[in-house]
Amino acid sequence: MLDVCLLGCGGMMPLPRRWLTSLMLRYNGSSILIDCGEGTQIAVKEKGWSFKPIDVICFTHYHGDHISGLPGLLLTMGNAERTEPLTLIGPKGLERVVNALRVIAPELPFDLKFIEIQGPRESFAICGCRITAYRVNHNVTCYGYTVEIDRAGKFDVERAKANHIPLKCWNRLQRGETIEEGGYIYTPDMVLGEPRKGIKLAYCTDTRPTKSIAENAAGADLFICEGMYGEPEKEKKAVEYKHMTFKEAASLAREAGVRELWLTHYSPSLTRPEEYMDSVREIFPQAYPGKDGKTAKLQFEED
Repeated sequence: MLDVCLLGCGGMMPLPRRWLTSLMLRYNGSSILIDCGEGTQIAVKEKGWSFKPIDVICFTHYHGDHISGLPGLLLTMGNAERTEPLTLIGPKGLERVVNALRVIAPELPFDLKFIEIQGPRESFAICGCRITAYRVNHNVTCYGYTVEIDRAGKFDVERAKANHIPLKCWNRLQRGETIEEGGYIYTPDMVLGEPRKGIKLAYCTDTRPTKSIAENAAGADLFICEGMYGEPEKEKKAVEYKHMTFKEAASLAREAGVRELWLTHYSPSLTRPEEYMDSVREIFPQAYPGKDGKTAKLQFEED
């Protein structure tokens, strides 16, 4: 099961009831943060979740509304006596940007590991998940992310017997281990059926619609996508500043064949996003306006 919480859904500047952009995911005892705008710490506290299990922070890009909450978060994690390393993922320049922000957080009791994304698309195996970064189209280098949890096939007793695999190896093979026993090498594919459908979340902000978004979001259980503007008269502004409208996000969700769409990263002028949802649902019926603290539990399908 993957816990999802949209901590902040604002763009550009925080509002009294809307923090800046941040998303938190929890899986198997670890947490992943995507973006860390102003108010992220307060949003985590309001949700009742914890900073301690955050193992990875991914950044879409380095505009202030996506990274301004990082120095304070690092200080809080340090004051909580964290000693485990923290992995940071982001576009080229990540280490330089973070070290500049750390002028106000110079001493931390844990190490930072920097992974700078190379090229238009790159995947990382972290925290039992597959995190994929893919290039989008903003006025600075910017990436969207997918987070996927694979699910192995069912254990096949008859297959294990047919391959003459010792009973004592079955559990370890089912857990994905490769075993050398009695001069033979046994691999998980010798006892498992076809892989089953896993869990997939897709996330992107600050971009015009691109083919890469639809391709990488394809089949996602949940697609969280920028909807900077809901008002029809703001379409030209979206093009000029390389952002998206509600309807453009809905069209991407339909093209990608996702199960559910949440809109996020609203313009400060967009105070009532729900007023524009009827026209959005004409394009993609399973569309919902994001709001701070909005939560979902993504689960594996029943067998």
